[in-house]
Formats: sequence, C-alpha cells, structure tokens
Amino acid sequence: MSEREHLKEIDQVLSGRSIERDGFVTQSWRRCVEQYGMDPTKPSPAHIVTESRLREHVEHSERLIAIARSGLDALFRQIAGRNYVLLLADAKGVTVDYFGDTQFEDELRRAGLYLGSDWSEDVAGTCGVGSCIVTEQAITVHQSDHFDLTHTPLSCTAAPIFDMSGKLAAVLDISLLRSPQPKISQRLALSMVTASARRVEMANLMAESRDEWVLRFSTSPEFLDVDPEAAVTLDGSGRIIGMTRGASQLFATTQTPLIGQRIDQFLDISIDNLPDLMRDRPTQDRLISLRDGQALFGHAIAPQKARMRLPPEAEKRPPAFRNLCGEDPAMLALIADAAQLALAQVPLLICGETGTGKESIARAIHMTRGGALRFHRLNCTASPLPLPAPDAWADGGTVFIDNLDALDRAGQGSLLDWLLQTEMHAPSSRPRFIAAASEALLHAVDEGRFRKDLFFRLAAARLTLPSLRQRQDIDWLIDRILRRVGHARPHTLKLSPAARAALKARHWPGNLRELAQTLEVAAVLAVGDVIDEPDLPPAPLQAASQPETLAQILAACNGNMSDAARRLGVNRSTVLRRARREGLLR
Repeated sequence: MSEREHLKEIDQVLSGRSIERDGFVTQSWRRCVEQYGMDPTKPSPAHIVTESRLREHVEHSERLIAIARSGLDALFRQIAGRNYVLLLADAKGVTVDYFGDTQFEDELRRAGLYLGSDWSEDVAGTCGVGSCIVTEQAITVHQSDHFDLTHTPLSCTAAPIFDMSGKLAAVLDISLLRSPQPKISQRLALSMVTASARRVEMANLMAESRDEWVLRFSTSPEFLDVDPEAAVTLDGSGRIIGMTRGASQLFATTQTPLIGQRIDQFLDISIDNLPDLMRDRPTQDRLISLRDGQALFGHAIAPQKARMRLPPEAEKRPPAFRNLCGEDPAMLALIADAAQLALAQVPLLICGETGTGKESIARAIHMTRGGALRFHRLNCTASPLPLPAPDAWADGGTVFIDNLDALDRAGQGSLLDWLLQTEMHAPSSRPRFIAAASEALLHAVDEGRFRKDLFFRLAAARLTLPSLRQRQDIDWLIDRILRRVGHARPHTLKLSPAARAALKARHWPGNLRELAQTLEVAAVLAVGDVIDEPDLPPAPLQAASQPETLAQILAACNGNMSDAARRLGVNRSTVLRRARREGLLR
C-alpha cells in the first residue's frame, strides 16, 4: 500500500467510515489522533530509551527475564532462519530482552526492533506491543495496520504475559523487518508467540508457588505433564491464590475476582483430593470434572519445600536476630543475651571458631542499635594495622574489630593508644566496640602474650558461639543455605537422605562458612535439582576417599539410633541390624 492510500484509510476511519481492517486496528488509529495527538503525515523515528532508563526497566523485570530466557531462546532458534526478531517488552512497552540476527543489527535498531525500544502505543502508535498492551489480546499488526509510516514495512505479532494475580506483566513479540506475504501468513507466528507466552506464565507461576499446591490442567492426557494449558496455585484451604491467564479463561464466571475463590466452586474436587492427581498416578486416571459438566485432566504438584519456620520465641526478638538460628538451645540463649547487650554501650567480645558467624552477630547488634549508623570493620590481620584518625569514626556507630587474636605486641599497643584517643570524644559520638576472636585469645591473655589492659577494655561482656558440630539445628541451617543457593533455579534444590547424612556426620572445622561453600559447590556439580552424596566435595582437611562410616554417624548422634536413622534416611531397625552386624552394639 502506498503512503497516500494509507493516509486516505486513516482519514476514512476518523470520518466514521468503515474499512476492511481488524476492529482493534481502527480503534487504535482513532486513539493515536484523538488521544495522543499524533499526525499520520509526519513519520517519527523509532524511540530508543536512554541507558539509565533501560537499566531501570530491566532491573524491574529482571526476575521475569531470567524465568523466560530459556524458553525464548528455544523459540528464537525455531524462527531465526526466517529472519524474525524476538522482543520481550515490559508492561510499559519498553523492550527488556531481545533476540535478533547481529548481521542486521543496525537496520533492526533503526526500525526499533532492538533492546530499549519503546513500543507503547502513545509513543509508537498502532503496533504489535502497544496494541497488545491496550487490548490484552494476542494480535498481529501487519504492515499498513501500523499508524506511523515509519513502521508500515514491519509485521509484528504479539501476545500478553500475565502474572499470577492476572495483571499484565510483559508482552512477547515476533517481528519481521519486511514481509511480502499477506497478513494471514502470520498465523503460525501468532500460534507460536501465544504458546510461548503461556509457557512463560506457567514457568513464572511454578517459580512463585514452591510452597503451595499447584493444580495444572490439560484437555489432552498426552500434554498434561509436559505442556499443560492452565494452572492455579492453592493455599492450604483450597482457595485460589494464583493463576495463569488460561485458568482465568477456563473458569470464566460471574464471580469476580477469581483470586480468593475455593477450587471446589469450579471443580468436583477439594484440596484433600489433590494427592490423587499427582504424577505417580496414570495420566488417563487423573480426570476431573468442571461444575458445568466439562472434563479435564489434572496434575497436582505438592508444595516443593517446607517453609523456613522460625522458633516460636523468635518473633519476640528484635528483627535482626530472627534468622540466625533454629531450635538450638545454646544459640537461643546466646541470641537472648546478645539482644539485651545490643542496647548497652559496653564493649563486647565475641569468641568462636572461624566461620561460626561472629560478624553476623555483630551486625545484628549494630542493626538493633540503629541501622542508620555506620558499621566500620577493622581487620587485625592487616599489617601494619590500618588505624584511621579517631575522628573518622566518631559518629556513634559500631567499630567491629575482627581477628583480635592475630595482633602482635606492637599492634596491641597501637590499638590501645587509638582506643584511648576515642574516649576523648563526647559520649554521644563514641562508637560502640565489638571485637571478635578465637578462644585462643583467652590462652594468650593467661600466658601474657596478649595485653590484659587491652583485653579488659574490649571484653566488658563476652559471647561465645558454639561450633557447627555442636549445634542441634544443623538441618535448619542446611535448608536455609539450600534455599539461598537454589533461589534462581526453576525447581527447588533438594538433598538426598544419603547426602544429608554425610553432611551431618562431618567435623566442620570451617563451620558455617565451610557448610555454605560445600553446598554451593555441590549445587554446581549436581545433575538436576537433587544433590546426592557423590556431588559433595570432600572436606578440605579430609582425604577425598574417606567414607563416612556408621560408627562415625553414631558418634555424631551420641549413639542415638533414631537420629542416625533420620540422617541416613532409613528405618531405625535397619540401623540397628547394621550396627549389630558391624559389632557396634553389645
């Protein structure tokens, strides 16, 4: 279509005459003129946002981009040979991810088929992304469907992506720089982009719903477990707390909103029936009925992990102390003391082996005093000791003196002189001193290798952290670290019973730091989302070939057969028989 013919059609629409165009196209043309004040006779170049604005949009969509990336990469491989470009735009129309042939990068950028391009309707006029945002429907804007003359060579097909609450989150767009074929030629593109958007929604729902029941649906048993059409997330009472767009269409009803409704209002099942729909049942047996008589196949997925529950008394602690331990008596008592000492100005010494979390306790004390104050860290292993002018830290914050036991005699003298100078400040501007050391410091004081006047100046109160091998909340710690290590994965990272038992039987000279590093390495080495015993790296101070024996596990469990059985993931009777066979019982 020529430029003159295109402008004539727009004029006809504005005059109220009908033309042979999709209704959403003519409606968009009217908005472009009447609402956005655009002039169809004046082409405008593609609008690429600034680097700073693009960074803001990308950061806001970062999680969705990560979830969608693998699926979009697979989609682009399917369409790349046909000269298509794939765009992921956020709900405001700005392209936050982009797949295109680098050979045509300059031409794609000029056309706006590029990272950072703004395709919102009020900026670009009628276009795939912008009109999809307005209509919330999958559409094709082909060549002269575009309002702006700059874009009339393009063919753009877009589909909306919704979040779990049913709100528009993004738009997926497949575009061509030029297409000689008629609009009907883009039906395959429309089908592909719609299916990919549905899969992104499903992946997002699964990533967001690890702690809840998920019920997925398909009209065909063959696709139920691999590519379902819709899904809902349910809370413990069977109420819908999340959904894909397909589910909202499936349960279309006069009751609004869908979120908060009980699933048994739509299906002939309740939350108690969900175990019968799990994957261990044959697919064809997982048939469920809608209240209107339709039949669907259902796939229920149980909560992937238990929530990290805090001890009941944890809620009574200051917020900074709530996530430092599970049900361990020694740690609970220490945290109770630390929470009280946090409100006092007295110098505090925290003792413990390397990696037990001394700095974490110090930071929790600091945050309890006031998060707006500064936290200064002084490392005593540095030589010479980097002591700034006392005025530099006269802000009433916290000075954390780490590795105090590493100071030689000269360093001890320098630190003592520096502390004496800080005492000349007004009380309100004096920093709070928290020192950290191993228990070897106490022996050094007794033997005269560490100055007593410096020690007592820094140890008005003392806290001693237990080692990891002494703690009774190791399962809580393992699960908490696993949750952090696996947060970016689409599925929950798990430990096999054998791997968990092997971890719990280790000596852990590096304590929490060593445990975290071990799980981080194991997560990389694991095949899939289950860490098994062979995935665990050997303990740094232990021969790689040294296995964990039943005798070692029993010793770690203080001879408790039930605890050993839990660590091994077997029945108590199995441990008992094996212990007798190995001569470990009288």
